[in-house]
Amino acid sequence: MSFAKLEFFNPFSRSIKDRTVFNMLTKARERGEVNGTALFEATSGNVGIAMAALSNVFGVRFRAYLPKPTPKATQVLLKVLGAEVVRTDFETIDQTMVRFVQEEARKAGAVNLNQYENDDNFEAHYRSTAREIEEQLRSIGKKPDVLIAGIGTSGHIAGIASYLKERYDTEVIGVVPAKGEKIPGIKRLETKPKWYFQTEIDRVVEITRNEAIEGAIRVARRDGLLIGLSSGAVFRAYEKLAEELGEKTYVLIFPDDGFKYVEAFEGYLGIT
Repeated sequence: MSFAKLEFFNPFSRSIKDRTVFNMLTKARERGEVNGTALFEATSGNVGIAMAALSNVFGVRFRAYLPKPTPKATQVLLKVLGAEVVRTDFETIDQTMVRFVQEEARKAGAVNLNQYENDDNFEAHYRSTAREIEEQLRSIGKKPDVLIAGIGTSGHIAGIASYLKERYDTEVIGVVPAKGEKIPGIKRLETKPKWYFQTEIDRVVEITRNEAIEGAIRVARRDGLLIGLSSGAVFRAYEKLAEELGEKTYVLIFPDDGFKYVEAFEGYLGIT
């Protein structure tokens, strides 16, 4: 039996990153690090949208630094939310780009919460997302045998995995793009996601961009749910492994919906 956690019910970015950003921002405010100070962040998607939205709620100015391939929809949504958008020449968000944004924040007297290294990212999922999964499964007499989730910053897979493995014999499967492929929201292990290396993840499955799109389309046509590309990748990983692993209780993390990825669907479907 398989269950998908639909994180697009979070209200600001319609993604799991609402949890990440809310916890990082709240904890920073509690420590006195954010008192009307501007926030600078390297982002290519949902963290930026969540941070732009919550910056409005908390009355803080936000500047998003975007790598070149950032989807147009993300840029538009950031501007609708009033964020200052800086398009950079970086092809991807790697350590070089993260350090660049940190230096920009230092020079401007701004705060860089740094989703890639901030332990409040991990904590948001250890203390919140994982407990919800446990409570939801317990309410129907189930326990998590297998967790399948994408690896991006690694905050949500590591936080959930750590919590579940402390309490259950849960097998954890991470999903990454195949070599040479780009899927929004997930990254290869060569990018050295911090918490992946601090957590017991049992295996990693590689998925191509087309497989991720096909997975999203399959879910749309089977279940009527418009899921995003990283969710599609998680679903395809589940399809590949379900027969091998057998009858178990599977938990699939679907981080966001498909509305930000219309251009990707458009290209795949050949719509002009």
